[in-house]
Amino acid sequence: KRGTTGGWIKTSGFYVYDVFIFTMLKSKTFVKKTRAGGVMKIVREHYLRDDIWCGSEACRECKQESTVLQAEACIESNLCPYPHYVVPDTNVVLHQIDVLEDPVIRNVIILQTVLQEVRHRSAPVYKRLKDMIQAKEKLVYTFTNEHHRETYIEREQGESANDRNDRAIRVAVKWYSQHLKADGLKVVLLTDDQGNKEKAEESIDEYVKNLTANPELVDRLALSKDDKAEIISSKVLFPEHLPLSKIQSGIKSGTFLQGTFKASRDNYLEATVFVQGEGEESTEVLIQGLQNLNRAVHQDVVAVQLLPRNQWVLPSSVVLQDDGAAKDDDVDGDEEEKAVISAAEAAGKPTGKIVGIIKRNWRPFCGMLNVSQIKESTRHLFTPADRRIPRIRIETRQASTLVGQRIMVAIDGWPKNSRYPNGHFVRSLGSAGEKGTEEAVLLLEHDVPHQAFSQNVLSFLPKMPWGITPEDMIKRQDLRHLTVCSVDPPGCTDIDDALHCRELENGNLEVGVHIADVSHFIRPGNALDKEAANRGTTVYLCGKRIDMVPELLSSNLCSLRSNVERLAFSCIWEMNHNAEILKTQFTKSVINSKASLTYAEAQMRIDDTNKKDDITESLRGLNKLAKILKRKRIENGALTLSSLEVRFHIDSETHDPIDLQTKELMETNSMVEEFMLLANISVAQKIYDEFPDCALLRKHPAPPPSNYDILLKAAKSKNVEIHTDSAKALADSLDVAKVDGFSYFNTLLRILATRCMMQAVYFCSGMDSDFHHYGLASPIYTHFTSPIRRYADIIVHRLLAVAIGADITYPDLMDKHKQSALCNNLNYRHKMSQYAQRASVAFHTQLFFKSRGILNEEGFVLFVRKNAIIVLIPKFGLEGTVFFDSKDKAGPSLVFDEEGPTLKVEQTTFHIFDKVKVTISLDDSNIQHQKIRMALTEPVIPGVSVAAPDVEPQAKKPKVDR
Repeated sequence: KRGTTGGWIKTSGFYVYDVFIFTMLKSKTFVKKTRAGGVMKIVREHYLRDDIWCGSEACRECKQESTVLQAEACIESNLCPYPHYVVPDTNVVLHQIDVLEDPVIRNVIILQTVLQEVRHRSAPVYKRLKDMIQAKEKLVYTFTNEHHRETYIEREQGESANDRNDRAIRVAVKWYSQHLKADGLKVVLLTDDQGNKEKAEESIDEYVKNLTANPELVDRLALSKDDKAEIISSKVLFPEHLPLSKIQSGIKSGTFLQGTFKASRDNYLEATVFVQGEGEESTEVLIQGLQNLNRAVHQDVVAVQLLPRNQWVLPSSVVLQDDGAAKDDDVDGDEEEKAVISAAEAAGKPTGKIVGIIKRNWRPFCGMLNVSQIKESTRHLFTPADRRIPRIRIETRQASTLVGQRIMVAIDGWPKNSRYPNGHFVRSLGSAGEKGTEEAVLLLEHDVPHQAFSQNVLSFLPKMPWGITPEDMIKRQDLRHLTVCSVDPPGCTDIDDALHCRELENGNLEVGVHIADVSHFIRPGNALDKEAANRGTTVYLCGKRIDMVPELLSSNLCSLRSNVERLAFSCIWEMNHNAEILKTQFTKSVINSKASLTYAEAQMRIDDTNKKDDITESLRGLNKLAKILKRKRIENGALTLSSLEVRFHIDSETHDPIDLQTKELMETNSMVEEFMLLANISVAQKIYDEFPDCALLRKHPAPPPSNYDILLKAAKSKNVEIHTDSAKALADSLDVAKVDGFSYFNTLLRILATRCMMQAVYFCSGMDSDFHHYGLASPIYTHFTSPIRRYADIIVHRLLAVAIGADITYPDLMDKHKQSALCNNLNYRHKMSQYAQRASVAFHTQLFFKSRGILNEEGFVLFVRKNAIIVLIPKFGLEGTVFFDSKDKAGPSLVFDEEGPTLKVEQTTFHIFDKVKVTISLDDSNIQHQKIRMALTEPVIPGVSVAAPDVEPQAKKPKVDR
């Protein structure tokens, strides 16, 4: 039936009621069972319209107000020299998105059928496609073919949904060709599908290979099945992957287990599959050898079959990396033997083999090209920067240009006949070793969102000049009169927190923690909020900060700088002089910080007995209370662990590191920390009391007893007893752990204890029952004190604001499932941020040692391996490996005792915590994997240790920017 429907449309600032002509094709009716057990009848009507435009500026038929596609749509091509538009089908978008994103490809029509299929099949590609559509310079038009009267088609009897969609694409292309014929434009369907290829103008391969505007674009083509067949050998190297149907029935029957594949960094022939059990329980299944790894790649979701118990093995203690010459398609028998430890050695861990892949989690990988030795060959091996990823075989005609460059490559597939997966070149990142290039690599490899904030995001920032209005003061306390000050590291511009302490008339103390009111500026659900939620955290690299929120907020309007009025969220306690809380108040506020101090400046004020001003007295009061709070926490079983953090002194001209020191902590560091912890605990209790089902909290699980094995063995080797049955028992035994004449022993023990800990995580209170924070010995905890740099704190601010009636709620805030999904992203982003930070420190450490030649330093053995010792250099907070075996020459006699653990090298035995001397130098023979190389100087072992360098080279004295 034909009819009309209308709707209000905004044009040029006015609203008009527009009438559309539509044809209702037909309605579909079906019934659905409700949660309550009832039955609901659902009717879906599909409307078709006559007024959907083609989007071409050459068209004289459509009455369109604005167009996207150009009339002169010329792409320099030998195959299609005429003006034309391109229509990619679903497979081309899914597999060749790297090609479609290139600036050369313009005047593209994306059909609604393709958009919907991509959305269902790949969220990352769908996002890239949407970004491409929104980029005006790309000239991409979305055509709603499923609602156009002349391009909509019904599914025929016996036709699959996939075949129907292929036919819908062909029908839409045919309509476009007829529609634009009079205007002298052609429409080219780009496809990989065999059925479509026979009926289409061109295959994507042929089209791209004939583009003259950008010949290098050929390298970005994902391999087709024909290309893959050419590359692989006839010899089957890996077992066949089982089909998904067999995998699903196997998982259901318990024959197979489903889990996430985690490749080893240290041994390319070994991996672990993490199988999630009931609740928090998870099983680890060890996989060893290329055949058993069976083409799984790090982070894939796989199906694993357990081997019989008599074939269970232990993780290898050998450090083994695939650094050898590129092998042909042959699985080396020696390789298999290197990986596996005899099952007879000990009762092994559950061990298995990969039988199928459930979900590939491939992404573009950063790395470098290993150019083929065959002259004029176009096929080369790519070595990823991440050692957990296998080498990838790619085809490129620009190998000579790409040598020495960091490039990105995507995997297309991994046939059973190929030693390595096949892939294609995506783009170059720049010359290897350059600071900008290496920074880009570490951000990409750790999945850190670092692109500039979009105009859409920036549009939600407050307009400048900004000031506090009377409306802002509603439901807000005026605390501008208080002597508030902030204490932070030097150079800090994103100041989240400030403190005050004053004596009340009744003799008690009032202590306030004032936190930047970021949630006032970031409102739920807008583009700014979504961007912050996705980023999750600010990432701090050496000399660079990747902000979670735009700089206008992070370094200006939200930063609690001195002598400016700022909006805050305050947690204020009334305490007695024993730091016992008598009253707690939460309030939105306005403050005016009286001083922005560094830790050192605050410490000097406290220590200077001549200073009696309000700021100094406030700091002294805070410091006194903080010492009492810390003592009470430790008495309750809180752990004081240790990890060496380093600070670089940067040359202000070259921005290269010129000095490297471990950070010194002062009393004022601890002072700030104590009040942040107290505020976080107070807020956690408040939001949980108000919202028991949807409070965002943070917990720190107790480590399983096996985690402490290395700590217990290390302590036992020095005749020290450590108790690990509770956090308090551990804390108490660490406090009394001492060895005469070895002052650094306790610090080393605490560093080792830190390695035994589990990761603290965010969670939603309605989805968990264990809230305990093991490290802090607190029954409940959250993050409230850093909303400029952590998105979790923004959610906590919103919950607290609703709890005290200072703001309104919204549906997602009260949805425990959405809160839980958000927590998963925040945990992932937080973990990747830590890894990126460590990678940045490692890179700057390499830069530091590059100009130092060979240094000789004292260190301590931290771990003992089968063929190496891992040494910690306290002076630089640096860890490195001293290897005792060599590929080039016969190595010394090595005897490894796992019980100790000890390693006997010739006649010298190494234990954990042994003092050694090593040379430190930068090994840049492999430009991609430059590493700090350590060699033993003391104890002297003939044929193993090296001579100490005569004189340590002195670096020039440059200008310093600390």
